[in-house]
Amino acid sequence: MNARAEVPESFAARLMSLLDNIEYRRIESSEDFGEIERLRYRAYKAADVLPVGAASLIDDIDFDDHAYVFGVYYFEELVSTVRLHYVTPSHPVAQSSGVFPDAIDDFLEAGLTLIDPARFAVEPQVAAELPVLPYITLRPSIVAAAYFKADRVLQHVRPPHAAFYKRVFYADTIVDRRMTEIYGLELTLLATNTHTTGRKLLERYPFFNSGEHERRLMFGRDRTQAAPSLTVLPSARLVFEGHIPGAIAGVHY
Repeated sequence: MNARAEVPESFAARLMSLLDNIEYRRIESSEDFGEIERLRYRAYKAADVLPVGAASLIDDIDFDDHAYVFGVYYFEELVSTVRLHYVTPSHPVAQSSGVFPDAIDDFLEAGLTLIDPARFAVEPQVAAELPVLPYITLRPSIVAAAYFKADRVLQHVRPPHAAFYKRVFYADTIVDRRMTEIYGLELTLLATNTHTTGRKLLERYPFFNSGEHERRLMFGRDRTQAAPSLTVLPSARLVFEGHIPGAIAGVHY
C-alpha cells in the first residue's frame, strides 16, 4: 500500500491548508523570549509539568550557538513554540542529555548527529481548537534534519505520548521510561532514523516537506547579515505542487 494512502486525504489537506496561515519566527530578541517564557509557563502549568524549583523557563541553552527557538504564529497570534538543538560530537549540548546522558553519549561516540526538540509548548486556549498543532509545531524538527543532514531526530517525551511519535515519526524506543528529578515524572527517549524513514515520512505527511530556501531561512546563521530574516513562511505547498524541489530528492528528509 502506498504510504500516503494510509492517511485520509482530508487530514493531509487540512494540515496543508493550515500551513497557509502559519508563520515560524526564530526567536532572537529579549522581548520575544519574554513572550515565549510566558507561553511555556501557561502550557506547562495547564499540563501540570512545571519543572521543580525552576526560577525561570528561559535557560542558558536557549542561547546556545546550536539552539534554535521558534514561535509558531497562526493568523499572527503566537500559538506554540519549540526549541531545537543541533547536536554533534564536537558540540554535544542537548536537553535530552539531562535525563538520558548515556544514550546521547552512545549516539555521539558513534559519530552521529542529532536534532533534539525540547520546550514544546502549545497555548492551552488554542490546543482544543487546533488539535493538529503538534504536527505544525514539530515540523521544524523535520526541516532541521533536512538542513543539517542529521542522522537522528530525538523525542524525550512522557510515556503516554510515545505512541504518537512511533506512529507519526516512525520513532524507535531508545530508553524505556525513567523517573526524572527535574519534572518529578517519567520520561522515555525515542529516536527517528532519518536514513531509513525520511522518504516514507514525507510521502505520508507532505506538509513536513520543505524547500532549500525555507531551510536556509530557518537555520542559516550568516554572521555578515546585519538583519537576518526571522519570519519564515512554510514552503510545503510549493514542494507538494512541484513549484520548487523538496527534501525527498536529497535522501535525508
